[in-house]
Amino acid sequence: MNRRKFLQAGSLTSLGVAAASLSGWATTAAPAFALEEITIAQLQEKMQQGQATSVSITQLYINRIKTIDRQGPKINSVIELNPEALSIAAALDKERKQGRVRGPLHGIPVLVKDNINTGDQMMTTAGALALAGNKAKEDAFIIKQLRLAGAVLLGKTNLSEWANFRSDSSTSAWSSRGGQTKCPYILDRNPSGSSSGSGAATAANLCAISIGTETDGSIVSPASINGLVGIKPTVGLWSRSGIIPISATQDTAGPMARTVQDAAILLGALTGVDPADGVTKESDGKYLKDYTKFLDKNGLKGKRIGVEKSHYKVSPGLLGLLKEAIGVLEAQGATVVEVDLLKALETIERRAEFQVLLYEFKDGVNRYLAGTDLKLRTLEDVIAFNKANESKAMPFFKQETLINANGKGDLNSKEYTESKEKTLSSRKIIADLMAEHKLDALSGITNGLAGCIDLVNGDYDNSPYFSMPAAISGFPHITVPMGLVHGLPAGFSFFATAYQEPQLIAMAYAYEQASRKRQAPTFIKDLLG
Repeated sequence: MNRRKFLQAGSLTSLGVAAASLSGWATTAAPAFALEEITIAQLQEKMQQGQATSVSITQLYINRIKTIDRQGPKINSVIELNPEALSIAAALDKERKQGRVRGPLHGIPVLVKDNINTGDQMMTTAGALALAGNKAKEDAFIIKQLRLAGAVLLGKTNLSEWANFRSDSSTSAWSSRGGQTKCPYILDRNPSGSSSGSGAATAANLCAISIGTETDGSIVSPASINGLVGIKPTVGLWSRSGIIPISATQDTAGPMARTVQDAAILLGALTGVDPADGVTKESDGKYLKDYTKFLDKNGLKGKRIGVEKSHYKVSPGLLGLLKEAIGVLEAQGATVVEVDLLKALETIERRAEFQVLLYEFKDGVNRYLAGTDLKLRTLEDVIAFNKANESKAMPFFKQETLINANGKGDLNSKEYTESKEKTLSSRKIIADLMAEHKLDALSGITNGLAGCIDLVNGDYDNSPYFSMPAAISGFPHITVPMGLVHGLPAGFSFFATAYQEPQLIAMAYAYEQASRKRQAPTFIKDLLG
C-alpha cells in the first residue's frame, strides 16, 4: 500500500578472498563488494567465461546479507534466507556445464517478498507473527515460473506487515515478524512500503533483482525512495495465485531492479496465463516472454508525454529534479504537455478505493487462510491472535484496518459493487485524457522523499504520490531514478493504459540511458552525516 556509483571490485574467481572482505564494520561505510551494481548481463558473462559460478555468486550475496543486513549498518531487509539456495545454484551450475542454459535468469539470485508462497522450507507470513510457521504447500505461480527460468531463490524480504493493510497509523517497513527495515541511503529514513525489504535489499546490492507486490504504490514507492527501477505490471500480466492478497482488483507482483534492462528481463520471465487466476486470461495473446527487445535508446523520440501539472508545486529540490527530467525528455525528442490528471480523477473518492480493498481483503485472506495448515483459518482468528499477543504483535500500532475489513459483508454488498464501479471508471477517465492530448504516456514524480522512521506517530505525509491512477485502473506503471535531494533518491514515473508495457519500457529505458541517475547508497547514519 501507498503509504551509488558502479564499483566492480575484483574477480569472482576467488570466493574465499571476496567473502573475507565482508568482515566487521568500523563505520557505516560499506566495504568493497565484488558484485556492487552488477547487472544480470554482467553476471551471465562472468559465468559463461568461467570467472564465476552460480554457487560463488550466491555465496557472495549470502555473505553480503549476513554482514550488511544483519550486523551493520543492519538495514534489516531480508526476513529469511533460503537454506536451499546453494544447492539450487549447484544444480544450475551442473546444467550449465552440460550445455543447458535456460535463459538470462539462469543462476541469478533473486529475493522475494514474504507474502508470496514458496513451496520450500521458508515461511510465507506477510511479516505477521500470526502467520508464523506457515509453509506453503506449493509455489505461487510466479515462483514456479521463476524456478523454470533458472533463477536461484535466495530468500524472503521483510515488508510492511500485511502489505501495510493493518492499521491507519502504521509505520511502513515494520512487521511484527521482521522488525523495522531501514533506508540504505540514510539509515534513520523509512524505505517505504510495502515492498520495503525488496527495495532496500536491491538498492544495497544484497541481490541481483527482487520481486515486490503492489496494491497502491507498494512497488513504485519503495523503488523510487531506494533509487530503483520498479515495474507495476498491468493487473493480469502476472498471476496473483499463491500471494497473500489485499485486492483482487488491484493486486499484482512486479520486478524491482537497478536497471530497466534487468527489470524487463524479470518481467518477461514471469508472465503467463494461470488457470488459478482468472484475470490472467485477459493477458492471453498480449503477454510476452521477452521485453528486452523494446530497450530502445531512441524510445522517447516523437513521443508525447503528459506531465502532472500539480507536481510543479513541490519542494525546490524535487522541482529541480522534475525540471531536469523534463529537459531530458525534450532533449530525447519527446513533446511534453502539462495535464491535470489528478484533478480529472477527483470525482473518484479515495474512500471508494478503500472500501473495495476492505471487502476484497476480507474475502481474499479468508480464502488464503482456508488453504493453509495454520490453526488460524479466518481474518477473525488473526484479529484474536493479535489481541492475545498484543505486546509482540502490536507494540507500536494496532489493527483498526483488519477490524474494519472483518466487519464488511460479502462481495455482493451494494457498498462494494458501487465502490468498485467508481474506481474502475478511472480507466475511461485516463484513456480519454490521453486521447484528448494524443499522449503516449503520463508522467510525474513517483513519490516524495523518504520520511523519518517514526514508530510512535506512524507514517507522515511525504507527498506527492503518483501511484493511485495506475493502481485503481490496473494500468502499468514504471518508475526510474530521477536523482537525489540531500542524498535521498526520487523517481520519475511513466504509465499508460493496459498492456502498454513494451512502449513504457522503451520510454523508461531511453530516459534512463540519457539521464543515468542511479546512485548506490552509502549508508549514511542520518541527514547530518
